[in-house]
Amino acid sequence: MAIPFHCRCGTVRGEIEPGAVYTRAVCYCRDCQAFARALGRGPEVLDPNGGTDIIAMLPAGLRFTAGSGQVACLSLSPKGLLRWHSACCNTPIGNTSRDPKLPYVGVLARCTDVAPDVLDAAIGPPRIALNTASARGEVASTPVRAAFGILRIVWGVLRAKLSGRHRDNPFFDAATSRPLAEPRVLTRQERAEAERG
Repeated sequence: MAIPFHCRCGTVRGEIEPGAVYTRAVCYCRDCQAFARALGRGPEVLDPNGGTDIIAMLPAGLRFTAGSGQVACLSLSPKGLLRWHSACCNTPIGNTSRDPKLPYVGVLARCTDVAPDVLDAAIGPPRIALNTASARGEVASTPVRAAFGILRIVWGVLRAKLSGRHRDNPFFDAATSRPLAEPRVLTRQERAEAERG
């Protein structure tokens, strides 16, 4: 069963294929925190310790069913990750590499349109904590689980390359490999403000 997702106002909608999920983790890095705050969505996206619940998956397993023209992109630096959101209501959607050949997208679990227990049953709960040194509170690190999670991502990326599914990425134009939307790079001041929260 596909997992539906949508932006806050419902303009951007889509589905996630559970079988395309590599793993799930909560990331406490400063960049993930800054992304949510730059869009004015920190309180909705971040947990009390500044963590973002991320579904790491194959981009080919995600599809937009409505509002793809409202998908926008920002980056925290000129060479940083592409961080996708809805232009209509600034809902964070996920992040990808700048290289469309890397079959990875980290989708924010808060975008999904199912109850938390249904999401946990479909793809498993987040058992990995990443970048805990940047957490805004006490968070236990999970080095062993993180190592296994990274291995699952690497294995998923390799499988996608071998099967040819790495070519299907809804965040990039298939013919030109250009991003679906031109990335807006934050100024140093904007980034500093987002990091301060």
